[in-house]
Amino acid sequence: QVQLVESGGGLVQAGGSLRLSCAASGRTFSDYTIGWFRQAPGKEREFVAHITWSGANTYYADSVKGRFTISRDNAKNTVFLQMNSLKPEDTAIYYCAGVVARWRPTEVREYDYWGQGTQVTVAS
Repeated sequence: QVQLVESGGGLVQAGGSLRLSCAASGRTFSDYTIGWFRQAPGKEREFVAHITWSGANTYYADSVKGRFTISRDNAKNTVFLQMNSLKPEDTAIYYCAGVVARWRPTEVREYDYWGQGTQVTVAS
């Protein structure tokens, strides 16, 4: 079993930056993929980015490509989401999720483990 805890959310102005963290505990596997999703009120949870734990291969949603960067620190069992040039439409609760590696998992149903979420609010 894997436990995931997000942190780093907050209130920022449009154009600003924020770094989210996802700390993993319990048993982890070298072939796990960790993804970031976000969900705004009244909207479906949507894919943001994911990274393979062992190989650091990354994949991004078109809406964040070039602005967000996903990375990991294996020694700390932590995945980061660096968010730059934030826009009001980025406002959402951000969740990290984990699954044994599969090819470019971008759907909620593909992930087995979820964190509690952290709120990101971007003011216009």
